[in-house]
Amino acid sequence: MKIDVFPHILPRPYFDRMLKTAPPGMALQKRMSGIPVLTDVELRLRIMDRYDGYVQVLTLANPPIEVVGGPDVSPDLARIANDEMAALVTRYPERFPAFVASLPMNNPDAALREIDRAVGDLGATGVQMFTNVAGRPLDAPEYQPLFDAMARRDLPIWLHPARAATFADYPGEPRSKFDLWWAFGWPYETSVAMGRLVFSGLFDRHPGIKIITHHMGAMIPFCAGRVGGGLDQLGSRSDDPEDTAAIGRLERRPIDYFKMFYGDTALFGAWHAMESGLEFFGADHVLFGTDMPFDPEKGPGFIRDTIAAMERMRATDADRAKIYEGNARAMLKLRLA
Repeated sequence: MKIDVFPHILPRPYFDRMLKTAPPGMALQKRMSGIPVLTDVELRLRIMDRYDGYVQVLTLANPPIEVVGGPDVSPDLARIANDEMAALVTRYPERFPAFVASLPMNNPDAALREIDRAVGDLGATGVQMFTNVAGRPLDAPEYQPLFDAMARRDLPIWLHPARAATFADYPGEPRSKFDLWWAFGWPYETSVAMGRLVFSGLFDRHPGIKIITHHMGAMIPFCAGRVGGGLDQLGSRSDDPEDTAAIGRLERRPIDYFKMFYGDTALFGAWHAMESGLEFFGADHVLFGTDMPFDPEKGPGFIRDTIAAMERMRATDADRAKIYEGNARAMLKLRLA
């Protein structure tokens, strides 16, 4: 079986509400409207039929709920999204064995309640967070209770990058040009969010917490040498007392904490990058994910290319079995035949 832990969906009732609520010109709104698989479940199922033993754990697609609406409306948006994904799991349990709850992160109290409702009542197998909350870092104090709640439940957090074209590449420019905010900005965004969580002491407080980083840990595996020895020297490049204090609080080397994250295989078919991630995280910390349907074919391409990369990369059959399904079954506590 191939359990895709990072495909994306926009259930039609949520999508319609999102379009009514979102501000004009919201990032990615145009693109989302041009990908029918996001909202058309029957089309999604027909694409899935092409791949034997292929199932999906549903996650909500971009944009983040907190970008769509303010804290007064985001709880209702999250409720609609989670109710609709839960309904699909109930209707098609053999195709969608689970879903990942979305949260109104710009309303932390409501987000905490939604964890209880979505996981406790609807059966969500974890929650999705984006790498920033409308510009606020995830290590801000108001989000710590959300991480604490997921650690207590021993269920994963899906970490998805978020950065818009309005985040300019250089001071004085109005926007990032040529989609570089996406091509390079998203990997940087994920890597920085991981680093901020590491230096917040999250893994010392919760050594068993599970965070699945989209796109195989972004820049971290490729930059492991730089991250390892480089961050051991934190405090030597500046006079900022916060840097020195942060490294002094950690119980391990920074690089050791980065290896406590998990990565998915959503690398658009780049088998050599998958090998790098597998070497860095180890087979127990890698899960099969495709990023479907964000490919030029709007659905089948990333599934096909990710499977091909899985077969091409150097890995044992036992490791492939863990990545395809074993790790997901255990971490997500799936009840599958």
